[in-house]
Amino acid sequence: MDKLKAFESFVSVATRGSLTAAARAEGVAPAIMGRRLDALEEHLGVKLLVRTTRRISLTNEGSAFLEDCQRLLTEVANAEASVSAGGVKASGHLRITAPAGFGRRHVAPLVPLFRALHPEVAISLNLSDRVVDLAGEGFDCAVRVGDLPDSSLVSVRVADNRRLCVAAPQYLQRRGTPQHPSELAAHDCLTLSSDASQTRGWAFRVPTAAGASELVHIRPGGPLDCSDGQVLYDWCLAGFGIAWRSTWEVEDEIAAGQLVAVLDAFAAPPNGIYVVFPHAKHLPLRVRLWIDYLKHNYSQPGFWKTP
Repeated sequence: MDKLKAFESFVSVATRGSLTAAARAEGVAPAIMGRRLDALEEHLGVKLLVRTTRRISLTNEGSAFLEDCQRLLTEVANAEASVSAGGVKASGHLRITAPAGFGRRHVAPLVPLFRALHPEVAISLNLSDRVVDLAGEGFDCAVRVGDLPDSSLVSVRVADNRRLCVAAPQYLQRRGTPQHPSELAAHDCLTLSSDASQTRGWAFRVPTAAGASELVHIRPGGPLDCSDGQVLYDWCLAGFGIAWRSTWEVEDEIAAGQLVAVLDAFAAPPNGIYVVFPHAKHLPLRVRLWIDYLKHNYSQPGFWKTP
């Protein structure tokens, strides 16, 4: 029995509360995870987990052993990290999730290049506009665009993200051009559905009576919404309404006259593009290197013009 692997499997199952979730996180079959736990319990001569078809719970011995295992694994990870940089190689399975549209354009092309630099790292990339539960679904980190909801996740800003309202010329000819964010209520606005991001609404910088300005969030509505940002982009391009999109997605279409920026005088300051990950005393080297790699590439002049 590989004791360290068995300890890792036990901690994963205990913290996730599910044999299936722990197996998915490691990329193995649940039966393999179950055999590791059986072997560990037999080796120790105690029952660590009570497993039923519905849930997994710790025994008293399991609770005490979990704390010891977590401390041991942290010490092992810290010992590895303390080795000189020349002697450390990133390895293991890096599991990343990112928004679908942004991920296709600005994450997926970088994944093979990152692995070429770190050939001992296997990478799984999930693209979804759904806000993924990192710990529950076994991901190391997520790339997220825009305002972050309050959570226990740690975030690292890797780039700025500017958003603006856009519409196709044929829509504006048919419905007119809004001159103030308050006029969006009279327009067909193409919005992400509630289970996606943009939970605070569309952001604008609006002048106040005192002559200053304030950041306001508006939740526009319309007859069409979707959980997929690419669909909203396609609908907008086809002239079905006004959308709030990032410049990296629409600047070429604006330059070509296929889309028109509206309410640009009220555009909010850029928000961020982040990498988020669960709080951990030791962040795996593969995750740290991935974050640094994104920051480096996103800071290069002309990167956002790359097809």
